[in-house]
Amino acid sequence: MFKTLLVLIVGCLPSLFSLWIIRKAQFRMRVRIRQTANTFTSEQRIPQHSRPLDQDRYYLEGVGYLIGDISCQYNARSGYIRCAVNPTGPCEGCRFYQPREVSCKNKA
Repeated sequence: MFKTLLVLIVGCLPSLFSLWIIRKAQFRMRVRIRQTANTFTSEQRIPQHSRPLDQDRYYLEGVGYLIGDISCQYNARSGYIRCAVNPTGPCEGCRFYQPREVSCKNKA
C-alpha cells in the first residue's frame, strides 16, 4: 500500500511542479504588464474619440450611418472609420481626395 501511494505521489510531482512554475510566470507577466501600463501618463496616451462628429455623420437608407464624404474613392463606407487614408478626418481639403469613377451606360 505504501509503495503504491509513493508511486502516485512521485508520478504527480512533475505535473504539480510544472503547474507551479506556469502560475509563477503568469503572475510575473501580469505584474510587468501592469507596471508598463502605469508608466504611461494620460498625456502620452493616444486620445480615443468615442463618437465621430455629428456634422460628418449621416444616415443612408439601406446602408446605415456613414461618416465622411461618400463621393471619395477612399471612403470606408462605415459608421466607425472615415476613410482608409485619413481616418481621423476631416474630409474637406484632404490631399488624398479622389472622386469615384461612376460608370453609366447610355440607353440608345
